[in-house]
Amino acid sequence: MGPKTTKVYETLRKRLTSGEYAPGCKLPSERALVEELGIGRTALRQVLARLVTEGALEVRGRSSYRVPGAVSIERPTDVEPWRIHGERDLYDNRWVKLQLWDVEPPGMKPFEHHVVKLHHVAVTAVLDDQDRVLMMWRYRFVPQQFGWELPGGIVDAGEEPAATALREVVEETGWRPKTLEHVVTYQPMVGMVDSPHEIFVGHGAEKVGSPTDLEEAGHIEWVPLADIPGLMARGELMGSGTLVALLHILANRRAQGVTAAH
Repeated sequence: MGPKTTKVYETLRKRLTSGEYAPGCKLPSERALVEELGIGRTALRQVLARLVTEGALEVRGRSSYRVPGAVSIERPTDVEPWRIHGERDLYDNRWVKLQLWDVEPPGMKPFEHHVVKLHHVAVTAVLDDQDRVLMMWRYRFVPQQFGWELPGGIVDAGEEPAATALREVVEETGWRPKTLEHVVTYQPMVGMVDSPHEIFVGHGAEKVGSPTDLEEAGHIEWVPLADIPGLMARGELMGSGTLVALLHILANRRAQGVTAAH
């Protein structure tokens, strides 16, 4: 993107994050945005396509863009939360904490439930202008297999997840993303494990050196997005953060492509 296109992207992104364009709302037409923002239609479509890829917009019909987030289903109000009467540590070190909680589901007797607390994690998918994603081929000794992973790591105390995402990409790959956008926060094993995962998508990157985290770094490769379904079928995508980030990207691109086909 050139400076003017980047400025338009930042303007629309700011409107989306500030709530000026509310969830479920339809964006002004391409003609209106072209006139208001002083940008060509081709460049505007480049910006809108990027926002769709990031999940900030969704396509509805031909050249019609809406802010995602509007849903038709109501939140149930007839389900009660579990009560937590107490908790105690069974094991605790810098990597993992094992606890025993005294819990009481609605309408049932209290019982003890094991809870594992792990670290807060940030994972990043960095895309380039050739529809490739920055990945690492690594060996994981726990499952005893090689596989492709996105860079990511632990959010340090007092550190913002976005700062972690940027730091980990640089440390593990030697590339620095030009932009980073938060996609989703989720729990990978919600029934027993507490480990919030933050997923980011970056666009563009510059080579700033060699990986400095030699324990985490592996073979670095810009992998074509077209290869991701095949790698998934071969069982070579490791870690839920990698899968969530890549499936998000592919789903948004598929929605954009299906719409464009119509």
